[in-house]
Amino acid sequence: MRIISASIDLMKIDKSKIVTKNKEGQPFKDGAKYINIDIIVNDEVNEYGQDTAIKVNQSKEERESGVKATYLGNGKTVWTGESNEPKSAVAQYEGKDEDLDDLPF
Repeated sequence: MRIISASIDLMKIDKSKIVTKNKEGQPFKDGAKYINIDIIVNDEVNEYGQDTAIKVNQSKEERESGVKATYLGNGKTVWTGESNEPKSAVAQYEGKDEDLDDLPF
């Protein structure tokens, strides 16, 4: 298990990529909205200590036609179950869910 702390730039999200309906075409319960993303965890860290990149998921057609990926942000591994770090490292992330009602979409 790993815990990765990351930030995304909400202004980079293409509103057309926001999913508001299920596979049957029905709106999600309670008006939920989703964005499908890919999280890439690298084996090496960059000069900022980051080992994770987050991008908007692309369709096969977009990848094959060479559409440039939209990177939303970066992150870093802050805890792994395999390390000797104390489990209290997890506690600093509990309860940090901020009110998401002010998202720009």
